[in-house]
Formats: sequence, C-alpha cells, structure tokens
Amino acid sequence: MSGDPDRIEVLPVLPSLDIAETLAFYRDQLGFAKIVHQTPDYLILRRGEMELHFWLTDDRSLPEKTSVYLRGGGIAALHAEYRTKGVSRLSDMEVRPWNMEEFYIHDPHGNLLRFGRIPQP
Repeated sequence: MSGDPDRIEVLPVLPSLDIAETLAFYRDQLGFAKIVHQTPDYLILRRGEMELHFWLTDDRSLPEKTSVYLRGGGIAALHAEYRTKGVSRLSDMEVRPWNMEEFYIHDPHGNLLRFGRIPQP
C-alpha cells in the first residue's frame, strides 16, 4: 500500500460460494498468502500490493458473471509461476486485439481473473 494519503485504491469484492475453498485456492495456487481478515462470510487476502475481498453467497450465478482485471509489469512472472504450479484453467499469455498482453484464470467458483500488461518489445 502506498504511503500517499490521497491515493485512491480500487479493491474488488468477489463472490465466493465457500470461503474456505476460496482461501485454499487463492493462498495455495495464486500466492495470496496474507490473510488480512477472515470471518465465516468475508475474506480479505493480499499478495504484495494486490488485495482481493470475497463475500459469501449461495447464488451460483454470481461468480459465473464476475471478473476482475489485474494490470501491471509483473504479470509475466506471475504467469510463469502459475504455469509451474500447474494452476488449472490458466490460459496462455498472449497479446489481445486491444493491444494488451494478457492471461486468464477462472477460480473454482467461476470468477474470472484477467491479468494484463502493456506488451513488451
């Protein structure tokens, strides 16, 4: 987190069908190892400067319609790490028609995580 008191952060709040399963996937597969807050119906996880929030729902359609975009220079290293770990539902990293180099992951409940960066020369 930045020390700038005027900085505005955008923190996605994603639906979870099972908080324990969400924690296990994001911690063990995606490296969001710091638990900032956990209750039976809410979870906050961090990995470096990235922070994700999750709220418990029993509506299966919600995560299937939800996504978050994570953008930055370290995306290639994340993709390589996730490929090495064998993260399921990991797409290839490629330059998309809108000129962003991206890869995608669906979490166990259906939330789409889109990772991108400006293409490197």
